[in-house]
Amino acid sequence: MYRNRLWLSSLALLLALSPVLRSAAMPRPEHPRPDRQRDSWLNLNGEWQFENDEQATGLSRGLTSGKDLTGRINVPFAPESKLSGIGTANNIYYKNLWYRRLFEVPAAMKGQRILLHFGAVDYRAWVWVNGHFVGSHTGESPAFAFEITRALQAGQNELVVRVFDDLRSGLQPGGKQARNQSAGVSYTRTTGIWQTVWLEGVGSTYIQDFSLVPDPDNSRALLSVTLDGSDRGLKIVAEAMAGGRKVGEASAPAQWIDNRLVLNLSEKKLWMPASPFLYDLKLTLYKGTQRIDSLSSYFGLRKVTIEGRAILINGKRIFQRTILDQGFYPDGVWTAPSDAELKADIERSMACGFNGARLHQKVFEPRFLYWADKLGYLVWGEFPNWNLDYARTEAYAPFLNEWIEVLTRDRNHPAIIGWCPFNETPQTAGELQQMIWNATRRIDPTRPIIESSGYAHTVVSPQTLDMHDYSQDPAAFKTRWESFFKPVTGLQVPLRYRGNEPEDAGVPFMVSEFGGTGWERPDAPRGGAYGRNPVSLEEFYQRYQGLVDALLDNPDMFGFCYTQLTDVEQEHNGLYYYERAPKFDVKRLHAITSREAAYEKTGPVTPRPEISEKEWRVLAGARPDGELAKPYRYTSSEPASGWMTPEFDDGAWQTFQAPAGQRGAALAQPAQAAAAELFLRRTFEYQGGAWKEAALVITHTGAVEVFVNGVKIWNGEVAPGSRGGAYRILEVSEALRQALKEGRNAVAIHLSGGGRSADLALLVR
Repeated sequence: MYRNRLWLSSLALLLALSPVLRSAAMPRPEHPRPDRQRDSWLNLNGEWQFENDEQATGLSRGLTSGKDLTGRINVPFAPESKLSGIGTANNIYYKNLWYRRLFEVPAAMKGQRILLHFGAVDYRAWVWVNGHFVGSHTGESPAFAFEITRALQAGQNELVVRVFDDLRSGLQPGGKQARNQSAGVSYTRTTGIWQTVWLEGVGSTYIQDFSLVPDPDNSRALLSVTLDGSDRGLKIVAEAMAGGRKVGEASAPAQWIDNRLVLNLSEKKLWMPASPFLYDLKLTLYKGTQRIDSLSSYFGLRKVTIEGRAILINGKRIFQRTILDQGFYPDGVWTAPSDAELKADIERSMACGFNGARLHQKVFEPRFLYWADKLGYLVWGEFPNWNLDYARTEAYAPFLNEWIEVLTRDRNHPAIIGWCPFNETPQTAGELQQMIWNATRRIDPTRPIIESSGYAHTVVSPQTLDMHDYSQDPAAFKTRWESFFKPVTGLQVPLRYRGNEPEDAGVPFMVSEFGGTGWERPDAPRGGAYGRNPVSLEEFYQRYQGLVDALLDNPDMFGFCYTQLTDVEQEHNGLYYYERAPKFDVKRLHAITSREAAYEKTGPVTPRPEISEKEWRVLAGARPDGELAKPYRYTSSEPASGWMTPEFDDGAWQTFQAPAGQRGAALAQPAQAAAAELFLRRTFEYQGGAWKEAALVITHTGAVEVFVNGVKIWNGEVAPGSRGGAYRILEVSEALRQALKEGRNAVAIHLSGGGRSADLALLVR
């Protein structure tokens, strides 16, 4: 009987502490990091105490230790979600939250250093263990950890987390989270803990981080391993396995922090979308023959390169048939209800013929990336940049720091094929865009970068470009993108004028959002979609095929991204309903989406434009020219004769600095916005010199006449949304030769009809 009691007591302890044995009752019980997994860990998901601190008095009330909280929550689900057990959705704007739970450290972790991990907390977190402050973190997406060894005590321990999240401040990104009610393309918020919390036991010196760069050409992997600890005389060993067989080993004396190893492989098996082979990886720290620390991971032998207009995966052109995946769930919001659902979303996409996704306005959890690695699913890593006020430069440092944490967390995943940290940004985001672009290139030079999906593209020498196009007319859609690679004027002027719609720069290009065609159940209220919904299933299939074919048949496109995988709340343009039921015959979609692309057959066929931006000289600058954009004088009254010449006295006219405007459109609105006509002028100096051709770069909506020194160099209508983005690009070589003179020159503009604003630049090459 004593033995039976002892056995039952031991079993009870195991049931209480083992994350494996408790998995049936625990939400999200699986290990959250298959890419860096240790055997010694304890999942802390489940019921926690919870309190909404509306008056922000928690600190003064002593909630950091020893105080029960008023409510309960099911971690790792945000309080806005149903799975949290609260499910307030849009009824409460959470700003200050408190979490509390008790835990015991498993006996198996005795003698180890103990790390407390958080998968993600939105947005700022402060953490106490047994009343001891152990650390804080800012950022909604990255994982973070604190060592809590010294704060622990025998038996029961107390964990308290304070959260601050103010999406309305403009100082933090939020992606598609709504500031108020879910509406349009913004959805239910996520506040607080939204990914797994766990304990991990590590050695006295442990492997804190590692990066792995695969080198398929030489059948090897290049490792950089970061250690934490003061032990000396250690050796680090890296082992690669294929199918349970050891196929590579490397070792080196462990240095202070940074350790480099070259892991040569006796068997070369590439990671490709159709055959995503993964090597198992084990990293171990030894002191003599004693194992100090170890972790398990995996890697794929995959490289990405750019050749002209092509993005190559292990040297092959693979058309990227991606779909927009926003990572929202009806019951979990930003948190998947289960690991199986993460995998299933990838399988749903692949069932429709797609081989990848834009992970849109959200940093997806490592378990999703693990399944993408396993299934050979190409993904573009993004960031939830929406909601940030780009005029608030004090937000730049936290944004940059969080993005660096995202890059270092995810850079080892072979499924990630490129980075895109911004989506649909205005020109005012340019300074931060370029800062993030530079940091990304230096941290991960192995993948291409699109600085912003859709617009505005502000990097002068881009690696890749894209555009969004939600036309629902397949014929017009096809014509537009066939003509895109045929310059309208023959002039290849600087990229900075191209605004929201870049012209062909000779780099890899994709239409990264298209489709968005609505389809709803007959009894459903009308939801968000693009254009008119099809009236029949057959009309949907015809429209879908027409749009997809237009891009598959374009040899200069390396890929596309269809909007979108599932409906999300009030947006009803997914291929699946929000609860993941299919809307269409997925086999028919698969046949349309997956057929061979012209890019795969022939490769790109249009030569790269040869004219360098550096060959152009600015005579009179527009807004994208920075300090070369000088103020205009203007009047709404018809001026005296000679108003177009350099000598004219415009001292009585008013002044405005072009431009301002939305989404990068270079517009300025003078006071007489309602006037029937406007007259503008400015002067510039010309020092002479030979030139071959000249360009007028102009933005305006309506009729316009442009003069230089009284000579009309151009007149006509400037259509809104004309190709070239915010600016239209026109050749004016012969007219400018007749008008231009050395010394002081005047450029004058007469506006009539349409908008009451303009900006222009004069360039010579």
